[in-house]
Amino acid sequence: MEVRERGRGRLSARSPKLDKALARAKKDGLGHLILDGTLIPIDRLRADRLFYSGKHKKHGMNLQVIAGPDGQIVWVSGAVPGSIHDLTAARNWGIIRALTTCGLLVLADKGYIGADPAILVPYKGKDKPAPQKQANRSHAKLRGPGERANAQLKSWKILTKLRCCPHRAGHLAKAISVLQNREAALTL
Repeated sequence: MEVRERGRGRLSARSPKLDKALARAKKDGLGHLILDGTLIPIDRLRADRLFYSGKHKKHGMNLQVIAGPDGQIVWVSGAVPGSIHDLTAARNWGIIRALTTCGLLVLADKGYIGADPAILVPYKGKDKPAPQKQANRSHAKLRGPGERANAQLKSWKILTKLRCCPHRAGHLAKAISVLQNREAALTL
């Protein structure tokens, strides 16, 4: 058990800090970034209301993921309780501020409305004019790989439903992102 903890800790420590990850994305010439939140299910009691996500109707830990246009994970945040909204979590981690200063185009879903004008979100509301509908379709196509990055992260069996301390979810996700990026680098 102790050996696994050290291995997870070492991999998690190798994940880049937010500023370095964004600088690397800019250096690599990525056209845009995708910001999205995901919920990692955890095994908790009904009494643990802090971890309960009303949107997903289950207990979990909220992670913020920044992905590249190809669906590769650029950066993963630490975990916060599932009851915390994506925009609040992104602000708490300093993601909004870092993304606005990095100079890259950032796409996000409607959960980030009001974050910053530099973060592009779809148009809201019903009965939108045709140009806004077309813009939303284009936005969704460009944002699709970010959803795929979250799906790849959650495809690891260890994150299907955590039965350990919920605060380990962030370290596990960071370790998985290091492994996935290493695997992607080896296939190139």
